[in-house]
Amino acid sequence: MNSEIANIRHQYAKQVLLESGAETDPMRQFGKWWQEAVHAEIDEVNAMTLATASPDGTPSARIVLLKDFSEKGFTFFTNYESYKAQQIERNPKACLVFFWKELERQIRITGSVQRAEASESNSYFNIRPEDSRIGVYTSPQSRVITSRSWIDEQFEKNKELLSGKTIQRPDYWGGYIVHPVVMEFWQGRPSRLHDRLRYTLQDNNTWKRERLAP
Repeated sequence: MNSEIANIRHQYAKQVLLESGAETDPMRQFGKWWQEAVHAEIDEVNAMTLATASPDGTPSARIVLLKDFSEKGFTFFTNYESYKAQQIERNPKACLVFFWKELERQIRITGSVQRAEASESNSYFNIRPEDSRIGVYTSPQSRVITSRSWIDEQFEKNKELLSGKTIQRPDYWGGYIVHPVVMEFWQGRPSRLHDRLRYTLQDNNTWKRERLAP
């Protein structure tokens, strides 16, 4: 074993997560922690791991950016022809993970996934910077390309063609919403005896809250 790696550790001791101070609804609890994370000025606070799986169960994970959350769920945007989108279309379930190390907190969200309404995708696409909108027309996301210079050349061609014009959202790009069925809130504690509260959606659309062993 590489002791240099094995000896890396951090003692968590900033805060606690007790039932008495936690919301009974996980979306309200998320909103509470979200505001605290924003006020903590965490860099890319909306960065989250998105884990998907193929129909045969082969997992895949990457970082994407949260762009909205509400009682409906958690929204992100991507190319509908990308590898992650292909997995979602064939196996519409996913897991999201936020890790805010500055607050020693983690949130894990598991649920079903569906495409956002076209109007919602249009609204977000239209407020993106122009270069980002041009980039959507440039990148055949997740496909093999010949070189970096190829993508740069395609971008310059599209920029000359589209710059200054009204750039419409293409049908192959848009949003997904993760509808949570399980949400777990993790607060680091000393001696690795962390606080973990799990919320599970019940058949009557209420949430059951339980404490998990660290």
